Amino acid sequence: MPKIHAIRTGLVKVRSAQRESRSTGITRVTDMLFDNEWTEWLPIYAWVIEHEEGIIVVDTGETSRVHEIGYHPSWHPFYRRASLFSVHPDEEIGFQLRSLGIGARDVRQVVLTHLHTDHAGGLIHFTGSKIWVAQQEFSRASGFSGKLQGYLPHRWPKSWNSEFIRFEDRPLGPFQQSMSLTNSGDVFIVPTPGHTPHHVSVVVCGSPSFFLAGDTSYNQRLLLAGKVDGVSPDEAISRQTMEKIVALASERPLVYLPSHDPESEQRLAQQSAIECVPQNSLAATQPA
Repeated sequence: MPKIHAIRTGLVKVRSAQRESRSTGITRVTDMLFDNEWTEWLPIYAWVIEHEEGIIVVDTGETSRVHEIGYHPSWHPFYRRASLFSVHPDEEIGFQLRSLGIGARDVRQVVLTHLHTDHAGGLIHFTGSKIWVAQQEFSRASGFSGKLQGYLPHRWPKSWNSEFIRFEDRPLGPFQQSMSLTNSGDVFIVPTPGHTPHHVSVVVCGSPSFFLAGDTSYNQRLLLAGKVDGVSPDEAISRQTMEKIVALASERPLVYLPSHDPESEQRLAQQSAIECVPQNSLAATQPA
C-alpha cells in the first residue's frame, strides 16, 4: 500500500460565505466578497504519495511569495477583500520534501487538482517533473481572462512540463471516467467538477482507499451535508460531484482528504473512513 504524507504549506483565511454558500445565483459572489465573518486559519495541504513506481505529488501548495508586495494583483477584489495568507519559506513544499529525504528529481508525477494559487503556488519546485492538469482548466486559467477569474498565470514557471490529463471510459465506482497514474492500477485521477468546472481529484486504492479531494468541499462535514462553497460556478454540478464521492464511500472504505480541512491530517493518520450514509442523504439537504 502506498504511503501518503500530508504537507501543510501554510495557512489561509477566507470569508465564511466562501467556505459555505449562504444563497444562490450571483448573490453567492457578493456574499463571498462582503461577508463580515472570516473563517479560522485553514491549512493548505498538498499530498505526497510514496509509490514503488515513483513519487506522486498532488497539488503543490502555496508559496511564501504571497507576502511580497504586488505578488497578488491589487486590483482584484478577491485578493483585496476575501483572502489572507500565512506562508513561511520553510513551509513551502520543496523544503518539506527535502526534510522527508525526497529531492525534486525523485518526484515522478505531479497532479494539479486545479490551478488556484494555493494549489499551484509551489510549481517552481517541480519544473523537471511531469505535471498533469486538465486541459480545459489550463485554458480557463490562462491569460488575462484567467486573472479576472482569480488565477495567477503570470506567476507560473516560464517552463514547466505540463501534460494534459487523458481520461478514459474506465469507471471507478460512480465516476465513469478515470486515468491511471500507475502501471499497477492503484492510483487514479477522476473528474470532480464543481469548485472549478474542470477540477480533478486523485484516488489511491487500497483498504481503505484515500480520496485526495482538492477543493470538492472545504471539509468533510460540508461534503456529507451537500453544502456547496461560494466559488463553484454551477451549484448542481458541484452537488453531483459530492454525491459521487459519497456513493464511492458507500462502496468501499474511503478516507476523504480535502485540502483545507483541519481534520484531514488526523483522518489520514487514523485511516478514518467516511461512515456509510443513506444514498439519498445529500438529496435531502438540497432546496426543494
